[in-house]
Amino acid sequence: MFKLHGINVAYSDVPIVYDVSMEIEKKEIVSLVGSNGAGKTTILRTISGLLKPSSGEILFEGERLDQLRPARIVDLGISQVPEGRKLFGSMPVEINLEMGAVRKQARPNKEKNMKRVFSLFPVLAERRGQLAGSLSGGEQQMLAIGRSLMSEPKLLIMDEPSLGLSPLLVKTILETIVKIRQVGTTVLLVEQNLVQSLKISDRGYILETGRVVQTGTGEELLRDESIKKKYLGI
Repeated sequence: MFKLHGINVAYSDVPIVYDVSMEIEKKEIVSLVGSNGAGKTTILRTISGLLKPSSGEILFEGERLDQLRPARIVDLGISQVPEGRKLFGSMPVEINLEMGAVRKQARPNKEKNMKRVFSLFPVLAERRGQLAGSLSGGEQQMLAIGRSLMSEPKLLIMDEPSLGLSPLLVKTILETIVKIRQVGTTVLLVEQNLVQSLKISDRGYILETGRVVQTGTGEELLRDESIKKKYLGI
């Protein structure tokens, strides 16, 4: 369904990402994990069309993305939940959700998709008239996810969805990601939280200083002794 093949990316001629390849099959949850500065955000910006790779290619359902404009990439069915949520804080919850229905295929289904979001996050239905900026951190993350789902994405990219949340809310968000996959949406989960993300993932890629250094199923990576020692201090 989705493939990065030999991607290299640089900022002002300074290499940041080196020969990264990864694949995501339909209806999978795949995690891309690594510490700050590993290159995760650069890869996401490249997938979204905000950066162009110096070499390599990105394929989505057989179509090359690496030379397309961001709006066209969204139209093809890729949506991203950005780190930091990037909500319109002075606008109500309902308007934030409506603004997520930018993909032309999703516009006629706006009401149906909003009901779907409210079924996933009942608290948003209760807060639909409330300003987004007045929501709690966990509610804002729910709204950011819901806004992305309004575009009916085939591939949903989530950038650090657990960042700054309590353990209880992290559990809720991860359970929701599993539900999203169960209804047919493919998920690329980008996280620093290696354990939590790999627990719900079919497969994972570990990124260090711009390179994929290890890959496997979520279970395989969690059992790996080198990963336990390096990332978990075990």
